[in-house]
Amino acid sequence: MKAVVVKDTDLQKAAGEGMDAFIQVFTDAIHHAIGGELNAENMQDLNADQITLLAYIALRDEVMDGGFVQLIHNGYGPFFFKNPFDRAMRNWGIHDLYKLINKCHRYYNIYHEEIEADCTQEEFDALYEQFPCFDDFDDTFVEYEEEFTSAVAHYVDEHIEQFAHIEK
Repeated sequence: MKAVVVKDTDLQKAAGEGMDAFIQVFTDAIHHAIGGELNAENMQDLNADQITLLAYIALRDEVMDGGFVQLIHNGYGPFFFKNPFDRAMRNWGIHDLYKLINKCHRYYNIYHEEIEADCTQEEFDALYEQFPCFDDFDDTFVEYEEEFTSAVAHYVDEHIEQFAHIEK
């Protein structure tokens, strides 16, 4: 396991700035410990909670930017739909996100090959019209993103030792 270290002063400052800054302190420290980007080689250097936190941030960023179609097209589909990410959210107490990912999984299984295919920007833009089944999932995520992120921040706060060593 890689040592993930967060300075107490950075944590206190971020906590005062809000949940996004609080989470960012941990994700930055995790990324720093693994050399900047999560990949198959360095994944073994992290624990399940650290990986899940990085996964949530990737999910949030992708879905908020371009929805589940973008998430799947950019290659994140297997990470979320072929791994126990949804169960991790349930274990973290984020049941609504668990349900959302679970429902979306059905459509991922049906359409992922078409969505993941290489395409031009114009063809990518057309994917949204071709796969409107993801629209409700996108809308639900956007509507509840603040609650999801707050629940993630709360979980991290309650289990800090799973995410980093706090240095005085």
